[in-house]
Amino acid sequence: MYCVKSRSSNEEFIKKSRFIGVIMPCADEQSVLISLKQLYQEYLDASHIAYAYRIKTDSGIIYRFNDAGEPTGTAGKPIFQHLEGKELVNVLVAVIRYFGGVKLGAGGLTRAYGSAARQVIETAEISAYIEWVKTRLTVDYSQIQGLEYVLKKLDGQIVEKKFSEQVRLTVRVPADQLKTLLETLPGHG
Repeated sequence: MYCVKSRSSNEEFIKKSRFIGVIMPCADEQSVLISLKQLYQEYLDASHIAYAYRIKTDSGIIYRFNDAGEPTGTAGKPIFQHLEGKELVNVLVAVIRYFGGVKLGAGGLTRAYGSAARQVIETAEISAYIEWVKTRLTVDYSQIQGLEYVLKKLDGQIVEKKFSEQVRLTVRVPADQLKTLLETLPGHG
């Protein structure tokens, strides 16, 4: 699976209609809704804003697509198919259309929306998706510096610290590094 690092956009004209593809990272459905609201405000005068998204959750992948008033299956689904084909997660792709006066027909719309989605995905900075896990640790004060060093090497971080006789921590690491982290700590491996 893969994800995008930042927002990117691309524009093309097809038979006088203007198609603007926008791709952006979204961690959850709440951030998708916020991003869509921003797009609706940014492109107030657009004829259609069709979109698709795929979000990775603990219970699987959530996905939705919307034709935004275009004939059923001609806008949202072609966008979604490119997301799925590229194995992208935690991403929203929207295609904004300004109608240019020439009807494209169902096949033309499907190709246009699919093309806009494909092109904006190609312009995006894509990286491997990293699954993060949180774990709780209890360590002695003398172990903190060593733990911070190990976390840095594993691309992890301390999320929360509670000090008492020992230090109770919540740390976040890539899922494939959890075993390595636990093996480096006495009494945790």
